[in-house]
Amino acid sequence: MANIVVVGAQWGDEGKGKVVDLLAEQSDWVVRYQGGNNAGHTLVVDGRKVVLHLVPSGILQPNCRCVIGNGVVVNPAVLLEELDELAALGHVVSPDRLVLSTEAHLILPWHLALDRARETALGDKRIGTTGKGIGPAYEDKVGRRGLRVADLFDGDALAARIAEVLPEHNRRLMEWYGEPPIAVAEVLAALAPVAERLRPYAKTATRLLFEASRRGERILFEGAQGTFLDVDHGTYPFVTSSNTVAGSACAGAGVGPTVITDVIGIAKAYCTRVGAGPFPTELDNELGAKIRAIGHEYGATTGRARRCGWFDVPLLRHAVMVNGLTELALTKLDVLSGLGPIQVAIGYKLGGQRIEDVPAGAAALGRVEVEYESFAGWDADLSGVRAWSELPATCRAYVEALEERVGVPIRLLGVGPGRESVIRR
Repeated sequence: MANIVVVGAQWGDEGKGKVVDLLAEQSDWVVRYQGGNNAGHTLVVDGRKVVLHLVPSGILQPNCRCVIGNGVVVNPAVLLEELDELAALGHVVSPDRLVLSTEAHLILPWHLALDRARETALGDKRIGTTGKGIGPAYEDKVGRRGLRVADLFDGDALAARIAEVLPEHNRRLMEWYGEPPIAVAEVLAALAPVAERLRPYAKTATRLLFEASRRGERILFEGAQGTFLDVDHGTYPFVTSSNTVAGSACAGAGVGPTVITDVIGIAKAYCTRVGAGPFPTELDNELGAKIRAIGHEYGATTGRARRCGWFDVPLLRHAVMVNGLTELALTKLDVLSGLGPIQVAIGYKLGGQRIEDVPAGAAALGRVEVEYESFAGWDADLSGVRAWSELPATCRAYVEALEERVGVPIRLLGVGPGRESVIRR
C-alpha cells in the first residue's frame, strides 16, 4: 500500500495536476486537502486541455474516486460550473465518483467583495491575491464565523447564521471600502438552487477515507499552490491563506499521519512565481521573457504572466525539510532546451555571510546575494524522449546535479504538457 502526498516544492504552478493525474491511474482515491479555486491544475489529455480548480486532478481516471476535503474552502457556484464544464467535455461526474466533505467551509459573496476591496485599497502594496475570496473565507473559519457545506442543507439554521455574521462584514464593506452592503435574502436566494444540486455529493469524507484505508485502498493526497506560499512556511506575507505543506494533508483530509507513506515534491526545472514577493533567482530580462514564452508561463486561474528564474537549490532543500519529501518529480525540463548555459542557485549570502537556511522574513529574502553554478545546456528537442538513456548527456548531468544538491532522488521527469510526456527513472 502506498498513500502518497503530492506537494508543490516551489511557489506553485509546478505541474502537480499532471503528476496527480498520472499517479491516479494506480490510485483508488484522490483527495484535495487545502486551498480553493485560486488554484488551477492544468491537464492535457489526448491533446485537449482541462483546467481544474476544485475538483481533484484524478477525476479523469475512470476508476478513481475523488474527495474535496474539509481543508478546502469551496465556492459552491464555482464548483457547479466546473462540474458542468467537465460534463460538456464528456466527463460527467456522478456523486459516486466525487465526494464533497460536509465539513468544508464555504466561500460566500462577502468574502469575494472583501478580498477585492482590500487588494484595491492596498494599491502598490497589494499581496497579489486572485480575488477569489480565499483569504477572507479562511479568516472566518479560524474566527468561528464561517459557514460549512453541511449548513447549506439546514434552511432555517442557514438563514439565522447568515443574519448573524453578515452585519459585521457589511459594516467593513461600507465604512472601510465604500462598497454596497449585501442582503441576507439575496444570499439565500442564490444558495437555494446550489444546495439542491450539491446535496448528493456532500458526505462525511473522513469516514469514507478511514474505511478505505482500513481496506488497504490507495489514497493520493493533492495539494494546491506550493511550499513557499504556505501561510507558516512560505515567504510571508506574500503567501496564500492555508497550509500548503504535506503535513496539512492530515488535517485537511481528516486522516491520521500514520496513513501517509510517501511524499512526492513537484518542482520545475527552473522557477516561477505569480504575484508579488521576493524571488532571489528571478530573471527580469529578455531571457526570463523567453522562458515565459517557451513554457507558456501564465496562470491557469488568472492568466497573469509568471515571473521566471533559475532553479533554486536552497529553496528546494528547505522544501525537503518542511515536507519530508521522499522523492521529486522535475517538470518542464524541455523548456530549457536551446537556452545555452544554465545557471543554478546553490547558496545564499546575507550581509556578506553565507547562510544555510531560507530567511523567514520576506525583506531579508529579497536582499540575499545568490551564488550560482553554471551547467552546460543542450539543444535537442526533448518532447519525444521517453527514456532516461535517450536524453542528451548534458541534460542528464543537469538532473543528476540537482538531485545530488537537493538530497532526494528525482524519479520522474516531465518533457512536455501531455499525460504521456514523462520519463520514469
